[in-house]
Amino acid sequence: MPSVSEQSSGAEPTAHPPQPVLYAVAENGVATITLNEPATRNALSAEVLQGLIDAFTRARDEEAVRAVVLASSHETVFSSGANLSGFSIDAPLVHRHFATERFVALFKLISALGKPTLVAASGHVLAGALGIALACDLIVAKEEATFGTPEINVGAFPFMIMALIYRNVPRKKANELLLLGERWSAQQALQAGIVNRVLPAEEFEQAVQEWAAKLASKSPVIMRLGKEAMRRQMDMDLDDALDYLRAQLTLASSTEDIVEGVTAFFQKREPQWRGR
Repeated sequence: MPSVSEQSSGAEPTAHPPQPVLYAVAENGVATITLNEPATRNALSAEVLQGLIDAFTRARDEEAVRAVVLASSHETVFSSGANLSGFSIDAPLVHRHFATERFVALFKLISALGKPTLVAASGHVLAGALGIALACDLIVAKEEATFGTPEINVGAFPFMIMALIYRNVPRKKANELLLLGERWSAQQALQAGIVNRVLPAEEFEQAVQEWAAKLASKSPVIMRLGKEAMRRQMDMDLDDALDYLRAQLTLASSTEDIVEGVTAFFQKREPQWRGR
């Protein structure tokens, strides 16, 4: 059975169990990927991770998709993180090592997607799920959401998401997050730079849709060039980064969309992107 399904409205109930990851694309080019295993609090099982990989791959490859929203169907939980029962399974160590490949593949896929990604953190974002959220570009959170890496409390450690945490959170705050295993409120996460906005429940969905629509309205070719530059320059030496970014500016200047964007600005109209 596939791990990703089309999200539909008004469909007749069927005997099939719900899919762990849903996928839908709106007319404005926003693809919504929804974690949909409320019974497990969207625990990141192998099936859920593969569903996310399949959905993000689909969003990357579909030309009509201009932006991606990652959401949850659970009322209070975005995702509780990895399934802890996997640590108690009597399996060869090499098999456990291979089982974590999906995390690496998903992080790399989101990082190099070429399209903007927005997390709708409607509930608790914990452990490995925090890594997935931080791999995305923007995070909008409900006031009730919490964030944390509680692995240390059960004798584990958030190795798989550490690189993403240190690339998003100041070092001392990252140390606090990893070593104490405490949950942060949405406001604390905002102050630490994990999330971009915190909103009351009644304003949350509208804010997510507004930002998603804005992201989808930008030139797809410039967005792709810009996101790739954002990713690659991050760990470069300053001189190398400046030389690389200068070359990317020259490349962007050769596109039809940059000409269209500037022309539309002076003509006081909305640009008509050609994606080239």
